[in-house]
Amino acid sequence: MMKYTLQQHMSHFFHLVSNIRPVVWIGLYVCVIPLFALIYWALPDWQFHIPEGDATGYGAWLYYSIVTISTLGFGDYTPAHGASQAVTAVEVMCGLIFLGLFLNAVGAMKSEIDVESEIEKQKALHNAAETDKLQKSVPMVLNTLNVFLAYCYAVTTPQEQRNKITDIDVTGDDDLKYNPDFRLRDMADMFEPTGLPFDRTNLPAVERLVVSAGRTSLVLDSLQQRVDLTLWPLLLEDCFAFVANYQMFSNTDVMFRNPDRIVLADGSADPSKAKDILSKKISDWTPDEDLSLDPDLKSVAELYAFIKENAEKAREIETLLTEIALKKD
Repeated sequence: MMKYTLQQHMSHFFHLVSNIRPVVWIGLYVCVIPLFALIYWALPDWQFHIPEGDATGYGAWLYYSIVTISTLGFGDYTPAHGASQAVTAVEVMCGLIFLGLFLNAVGAMKSEIDVESEIEKQKALHNAAETDKLQKSVPMVLNTLNVFLAYCYAVTTPQEQRNKITDIDVTGDDDLKYNPDFRLRDMADMFEPTGLPFDRTNLPAVERLVVSAGRTSLVLDSLQQRVDLTLWPLLLEDCFAFVANYQMFSNTDVMFRNPDRIVLADGSADPSKAKDILSKKISDWTPDEDLSLDPDLKSVAELYAFIKENAEKAREIETLLTEIALKKD
């Protein structure tokens, strides 16, 4: 157990030593030279063999210290007795140790640089691969979002205005684009067909919207699984928000999945007339009315909030993906 502990301490010590920058060791190497020169200068001259007529001032011992720590050993100044020999030996050992630690630190720094370089290289390769995957997915995702926004437009636009639609692109700068400032009353015709040129099902607009929202959620969720969207934090945040909003809404959108089976809260209306009654309530609603007082409008209010939130997210995602696609070009 003691041996294992000693090995741990030694390993920890060498780890700390290796993390010291080379400039520290070379600085210590240089700093001990004048320090030992001062010690030699303080020792009596008889401790050394000094060539006849040579100087014995501090400058001479600085020269001797440099020759000693660098292990050159010219032999003109030599230690002759115990004290001078001991100090000289200590300086030689300090020089060798500091030089060895300097070289070790240089090697550790080079290894660190090599590791960082490899990490950056792998990161660059990863980024390039993920960018390529994302760019290949852009056309399909943009089309899905465009269709979703088209259905948002249909649900939030009166039928008579929807009949003017001539193009699937409802996100452009024209009078037929999705209006994020729509009101609840604008959704009165959501049970009518979409009127979109690409939708030939003749199904209620709200039903087509719910189906499109589910498909868009699946596409964005798949995108998050296939592509590392952490490289694009804003895109990841918007995709995650869209999917999360849909999952919460999907628990309450039953009446919109099959509008022909709508049952009003009091259950008094004929199912075939329930849509008309609900549409009338939506059309007659005024901003000063409390939606919570009418249970039939509660789900409509949730749909209203869902469209407001997710249409905005869809537009943000479109903008981000378009920017990514343009960078490829």
